[in-house]
Amino acid sequence: MKSRTQGRERPRRTKSERITLTVLLSGAGAVLAGAVLLYVPGVPGVPVALRGVDAAPPAPGPLARAQAAVRAGAQASLPELTAFIGDREKWLRTHPRDEAAWAELGTAYVERAARNGDTAAYVRAEKALKRSLTVRPAAEGNTDAQLGLGVLAQARGDFAEARRWGEAVRQREPRRWQAHALLVDAYTGLGAYGAADKAVARLRALHPGGVPALSRASRVYRDKGWREDAAALASDAVALAATPAERAECLRHLGDLAWERGEPAEAIGYYEPALRLVAGHPPSLAGRARALAALGRADEALRDYGAALDALPLPEWALEAGELYAAQGLDGDARTRYELLRTRVEKARAHGVDAYLVLARYESDHGDPEKAVKSLTAAWARGHRSAHVADALGWALYRSGEPAQGLRYAKLATEAGLRSALFAYHRGQIERALGQYGPARRHLTQALRTHPAFSPLLAPEARRALAVLGEPAAGGPADVRGKGTKPRPTASPARPAARPSR
Repeated sequence: MKSRTQGRERPRRTKSERITLTVLLSGAGAVLAGAVLLYVPGVPGVPVALRGVDAAPPAPGPLARAQAAVRAGAQASLPELTAFIGDREKWLRTHPRDEAAWAELGTAYVERAARNGDTAAYVRAEKALKRSLTVRPAAEGNTDAQLGLGVLAQARGDFAEARRWGEAVRQREPRRWQAHALLVDAYTGLGAYGAADKAVARLRALHPGGVPALSRASRVYRDKGWREDAAALASDAVALAATPAERAECLRHLGDLAWERGEPAEAIGYYEPALRLVAGHPPSLAGRARALAALGRADEALRDYGAALDALPLPEWALEAGELYAAQGLDGDARTRYELLRTRVEKARAHGVDAYLVLARYESDHGDPEKAVKSLTAAWARGHRSAHVADALGWALYRSGEPAQGLRYAKLATEAGLRSALFAYHRGQIERALGQYGPARRHLTQALRTHPAFSPLLAPEARRALAVLGEPAAGGPADVRGKGTKPRPTASPARPAARPSR
């Protein structure tokens, strides 16, 4: 990675000579991005004098490709990232006072863990990043390590800590675009959508045309309900992606957007080229599984879920696979996937990762809703107030027998901007439990219009609930106020039992 001078110790680098490797996570994917200055023999762009006048440059290996990707601010493949980590580990065995290399190693550990599910690497990442700060403290301008710690906090689900590190770097280096990228992610996780909007505007001004900026802007626009703008920016990101890994991640995002619009066939049209670019790309496998299930191709969907979970056993994918098994009447297989979810959540918790949201969704529908209410209430109290947390908390309250309290949070979720069939379904069922039949009918209909097959378990429930509600009363106005014709007396399978007295 860095030039070595044979026979003598390399002098300490100045700030302008330091390599900067900043790993910035985005959603379920990760982007390896950095402002880098590399002088590496055998890598395109390196002066020929460094290689020898007559020597033909060798074909770049994984390390050289990783270095080239980092220089371009792009995402390296997992083998390339592993080669990069090995190079940094080897270098630090003889240069333990190199604070930049410690920061590079720590952030690369985070990136690899996000891509292969090895959450134990977050512990190693934390040690490496803190070692960097020991060699050169934050007060002396070690922003590389601070950014790395922010990305680590984001990966662990500690959005407030990620915001703290991002703001610290922004204060010291206001034009460092990586800090603004981190802040977009942190503010989105906290549900501070206005702050995220401002951060993405600053990011695009500082890094115009960059894939990390376009991808984050696309996600911010999606959260605001601007679907067409989100898709346009995501398409631009695909066109500008510098590596196969980065292009696959951008295509996966386009597939997710198509899925959310209720277009599973179009979504597959994005996932499959992503899988041709990166064989076995786990997020694209899981996305294609979701879409295949919506198209009624359950066997193929379960195959893809299995392959995705073998490569990257994310709890949310285990939940989706379990619910698809349950919808097929395969309860034993469903329980196996749910157990995988719980095991992965517990393992991640031991490494500092708080996967409370997916565990709460599982508990609400398949376990103990009281536990879900407790964990989500605690998350809300510490500032995690995204639309996803609001929706999950509203549903957990409803499932634990408190629909009136649940409706407050369901409204926050559905009115935040994101067009989600799941959010609309949850709100409709809560309103139905409260006797607000007009709004219930409207939101259940909205869920199915947004995505007719948004869940193998819940989409059929939405249809049954609408059948129970029947047609609206003649005249309209009373029904609009929520006091229309009463439904036929058929119990909904989704309605929870009464909350036990305490």
